[in-house]
Amino acid sequence: MAGPRQALPSAPSSKWDIREKVWEHLEASGLAEFPRPVRGRIPNFKGASHAATRLLGLQEFRAARRVKINPDAPQRNARFLTLEARKTLLVPTPRLRTGLFNRIVPPPGATKEILRRCATSQGVRDYSVPVGLDGKAQVDLVVVGSVAVSEKGWRIGKGEGYADMEYAMMVAMGAVQEDTPVVTIVHDCQVLDIAEELMDDHDLTVDYILTPTRTIQTNCKRPKPQGIMWHKVSSEMLGKIPILKTLRCREEQAGKDVTLRDEHPALANTSRAAASNKKVMAANTQPWAAPASAPVGQPQVESDPGNPKSEGSGTVTTVYVGNLPGSLRVSELKSALRELQVIPVGLNWQGAQHRAFLHYRDQGAAHRAVASLQGLSLGGNALRAELAKSQRSKGQGEISSHK
Repeated sequence: MAGPRQALPSAPSSKWDIREKVWEHLEASGLAEFPRPVRGRIPNFKGASHAATRLLGLQEFRAARRVKINPDAPQRNARFLTLEARKTLLVPTPRLRTGLFNRIVPPPGATKEILRRCATSQGVRDYSVPVGLDGKAQVDLVVVGSVAVSEKGWRIGKGEGYADMEYAMMVAMGAVQEDTPVVTIVHDCQVLDIAEELMDDHDLTVDYILTPTRTIQTNCKRPKPQGIMWHKVSSEMLGKIPILKTLRCREEQAGKDVTLRDEHPALANTSRAAASNKKVMAANTQPWAAPASAPVGQPQVESDPGNPKSEGSGTVTTVYVGNLPGSLRVSELKSALRELQVIPVGLNWQGAQHRAFLHYRDQGAAHRAVASLQGLSLGGNALRAELAKSQRSKGQGEISSHK
């Protein structure tokens, strides 16, 4: 079996570069399993079921009474083994829309066949009950999915931040402790060298890596997230995760600073007229969500990039991003922008022309975006990023000058 250095010979320079190389290798080598393509997912792989059986050899698993396991396909057998061992299985709700996690409750006298069904995504829906904030849930072992992981315990997910947020929310709820072990199940080719400087303080690390051929104890000394880092949470994420709002209220009442990333003091003095304008815009188009009615191949405008006054009192500065691969989805670009912490107030997606235009409230934010995006590898393409030529005059008439 090819080792990680044979599978991924070059040294990736960013998290996205690492993800792309892992996804591409799994597909090209025939290791990828349903659901396909694995790109953009926690990838399922040949040997995932066998890798999961290594849980049975961990003393931490044998001693655990309550195990939280993510709902992705490569962890299906891990969920079954947990149920078969008569442990309490907790599974995060998809994208945390309806709470933090559900408890899987098999029917009385469930056979192995029924337990296997309970461990599938459909079974999770059919045999679960929600666990609320006041459920006093305790978690003895956490199993997460990964796109890539290093033997030192550095973990890279698919880029949306839900596993990191799930763990931070469990800390806030008191469901996990500092010594609660974290396990990930991956293919051997997903274990590779990851530079520590790519890791941020909100990134979840792992204590054990299970592959089809190895059980790796990382002995990771890097602290896990100590709770929710509100200064890294956006209003967008808060709006998508109702339970996060509840936790924020609780922590605010406890005297903690819960200022969000985009609640900069300079934005607090927005006029009522501007706020009203934003409400009108929201009625027509959701920020960060492309219109469902947009014809295929036509530009997708998010927020209101055509109105430089619509997002506040200053003129919006636009960044041109070119050389986007044809296979790239707008959601993947958004994930990269979130990860780089250069989220724009508006996005004009022109995927058919392999470009996008990002709109920022001030030039400083725009320049940070250019510096972060220039040369970034997405989908195998090195991006081009620069201030849009339309910055030299008003309006978007010059957008077409970027070919």
